[in-house]
This record gives sequence, C-alpha cells and structure tokens, in this order.
Amino acid sequence: MTIRRRHFLKSAACALTASGLFAQGRPPILIRNAKIVPVSGPILARGAVLVEDGFITAVGESIAAPAGAQIIEGEGLTVYPGLIDGLSTLGLDAAPTAGLALPQGRGAGGPAPAPAATISRGPEDRPLTTPWIKAADLVKTTDRRLPLARAAGFTSAVTFPTSGIFAGQGAVINLAAERAGQMIVAPSVGIYTTLATNRGGGFPNSLMGVIAYLRQTYIDAEHYKSANEMFAKNPQLARPAYERALEGIIEAPRTLFPAVRAYEIDRMIRLTKDFPTKPVLYGLHEGFRRGDEIAKAGVAAIVNLRWPEAPRDQDPEDHEDIKVLELRDKAASTPGVLAKAGVKFTFSSIGVDTPAATIRAVKKAIDAGLPAAEALRAMTLSAAEIYGIQSRLGSIEKGKIANLTITKGDLFQDSTRVQFVLIDGVKFDPAPEETPQRPEFSR
Repeated sequence: MTIRRRHFLKSAACALTASGLFAQGRPPILIRNAKIVPVSGPILARGAVLVEDGFITAVGESIAAPAGAQIIEGEGLTVYPGLIDGLSTLGLDAAPTAGLALPQGRGAGGPAPAPAATISRGPEDRPLTTPWIKAADLVKTTDRRLPLARAAGFTSAVTFPTSGIFAGQGAVINLAAERAGQMIVAPSVGIYTTLATNRGGGFPNSLMGVIAYLRQTYIDAEHYKSANEMFAKNPQLARPAYERALEGIIEAPRTLFPAVRAYEIDRMIRLTKDFPTKPVLYGLHEGFRRGDEIAKAGVAAIVNLRWPEAPRDQDPEDHEDIKVLELRDKAASTPGVLAKAGVKFTFSSIGVDTPAATIRAVKKAIDAGLPAAEALRAMTLSAAEIYGIQSRLGSIEKGKIANLTITKGDLFQDSTRVQFVLIDGVKFDPAPEETPQRPEFSR
C-alpha cells in the first residue's frame, strides 16, 4: 500500500469508511429492488441502478447483474442523485471570514470588509480583484468537512474563493478522491463577487465606489476583448497590454453577485442586466418579496441556508424593527416563493454549522411552503443546470457520473438516515457525525 493511499484512507476513516478504491477496473455495483428517484423522470417504486467504472450504465425496473458485480439489496432503501452543495468553500483550507453576504442579527447582513490590501488609486489598479485564483488549484482531500458532508448525503459541491471584490473562480468538485485533481468535475464555472470595500485605503472605500468599480471593470473587459479581437485580425495595430485580471473575467461563464435584502436584489438586477456575463444572485433571504421580479429578470438564484436569527447575546428587552423580525420569520419561505415563480435556484451552505444542519435548514424551507420535490431538484438537477454540468451530474441517468445518495426513508423525513453514498462509483458508509467548532464570522 502506497503512502498516499494510506494517507487518504486514514483521512476518510475519521467519519466515513471507503469500501472501494478510485481506480479503473473496480467491480460493478448493482443496487436492486430499491425506490429510485431519478429527478429527471418518473420515480421507480421498485427499480435498479447499475454502476460500472464510475458511471451509471443502466437504470430500470430490472437489470441483470454483470459477472463479478457487487449486489446491494435495496429493499426499504431510496436512491437519489448525489446531493450538490450549490455554493460552498468545501475542499478549501480556511473557513471564510470576509466578503460573505451572510445575515447578521439585526440588519441586512451585507459583506464584511475585505482584508487590508495595497492602496489603490482607482479602477486601473484592479483592487481586490483576483479572478486568476482558482478553487480547482486550492482543493485538498484533507478538508475535515468532506467526510461530514458525505455523511449527510452530499457527493458534490461548487466551491469558491470568497475574499475580495472579484474573489476568484469556482469549481465543481466531487467530495472524495485519492488525489485533489481527481475531485475536479469542472475546473472553472464562474466568478464569485462581493461588495467588499478596500480596508487598506484608497479606491474603492465605499459601497458606491464598489458598484462603480464593478461597472467599470466590465466596461474595461469589453474594451480589452474588442482590442484583442481587432489585433488578431490586424497585427499591424498596437498590441494590447496583457491583463490577467480581465482575462479571468472574460473567460468566466457566469458571475455570482450578492443580494440578501429586497433592495439589494433590485439593485443587482438593474446593475447586471447590461453586464457581458450571466448573472447569478446569491444570498436571497428577502427573496420572498421579489419572486416575480427575479423570474422576470431571468436570473438564477442561490439561497443561503444560514437563516437569519437573533444574536445569541441579545437583550430580551431590546425592541427590534418590525422588518428585521419579519425577515427572520419569512426568510425560509423564499425557496417556496422562487419555486412558485419559476425561478431556477439551488442552496448554499456557507455559514451553516454542519452539513447535517444544512439538511435541517432545507427542511425548514419545506415547512415554510417549498414542495419536497422542488427541494430535491434544487439540491441536484437545478444546481447542475445553473453551472452547466447537467450532462454529468444532477440526475440518475445512463452515462452520468455515478454519484448517488442512498437513504432509509424519504430524504427530508426527520427519521431518515443516509445509509451510504456513491462518489464516482465508490461506496462510502457513514459514521456518526462529529460537530465541528462553529466558525466566527466578521460582522
């Protein structure tokens, strides 16, 4: 056994035990006589799924077992597509502490200031702009949150760098592999942005400055792109200077913009409608007020599952604004409102204590009016569609990556337990969840 393999198995054993190896030629797995929920098609009350070499090769009511297959009797089990965390920092070393659109105890929950940076004179200095940073280059198999996420039924996540205005490029990852490079499903699916101000001094040091900078950056990116296209056609023209910041922004297929409160949603819909990128709004706690507007704008949404709550040390005699109380009461109804309006949405775990708490937060949205089928779609196929990876993940179909979540009972019932997951066709059995220390977030 190699040192690398021993290290991987030791890491995985802290909360999940792998029952297979990430290598070609592993035995097929046939799950039969189980309830199959493909998401993309009708439910099979008693069906089967065949997995070979990391892919789904057959789905149906009855499938013959290939020679040497591992047969799993699915009586009493339900098979779902592997759950996808639609916006996270899973696989990255440090828990986020800045630049996040998270709810705070009293108000809108805008992003915290960015870390100190070199003083900038203006947008030409590209302050707090690092789109060349890629989560795919930073992902590690040793993140202790990965086995906990698998134990809760998650098999994939979309993970992003989160510090700065243009923070960096996100990647879709599978939540297990022997080597980090094997975790990557899609290496660059978009850029994460915040409205963080420049704490190091200089531009932009106000919300107005950040918004102006966002607008100016896209104007500059369009000019840069046009200049390079003209130069490619006529090399006698002056050669444009290379800018890696603008290169990354141009290459990104979509951009995530923060919008927690209703006025922030309105602002971002107006601001981004002319941007040369596909906007995706994240946060959305007050989306219950703007379902129709988001649908009309045609933008996708990522709802943060850290529902607003009162500060733990709040004085019980403290009288709070009615809008703050209403936000806490109705934030969890946002997914149901978005589903009814026809908005494509998924969920984000950023700021939630544990993966198991993430599932409980989704249950709260179901209790607030979100149909369970829509909740499942948001955590599987809709997440895949938002990031353009629906041909690989998000449903149980022939040819897709064999990421499956197998439960005893329906996924969102309180008594349901995740029995095991498959990631790239490898089976993981969950162990009892450990509760990590709650991270401290800047306020």
